[in-house]
Amino acid sequence: MSAVATLRGETSQQVRSLYRQLLRQGEQFTAYNFREYAKRRTRDAFHEHKAEKDSRKVQELIQKGLKELQAMKRQTVIGQFYQLDRLVVEGRLSDSSKSDQVAKQ
Repeated sequence: MSAVATLRGETSQQVRSLYRQLLRQGEQFTAYNFREYAKRRTRDAFHEHKAEKDSRKVQELIQKGLKELQAMKRQTVIGQFYQLDRLVVEGRLSDSSKSDQVAKQ
């Protein structure tokens, strides 16, 4: 296998890993709207650049993605400090959560 093919294989693995990390980190948002936006934005950004062939541009995009990942990590930690009410679109609370919530009132 040539050095170029190996480099491409490593780059594609790095891109897939970054994609999975961004999606997983997006799931960590406690607020529904932030969570859905993060997932949608990640999918859209990767879909937009999926045909990119220039290795420099790919590396720039990877670096940008890593910066976005770090920002998402900071935001999810901050968001966990605040308790938000669940939205209707998130579904009902489970029976155990309902009884806990009623007991608090």
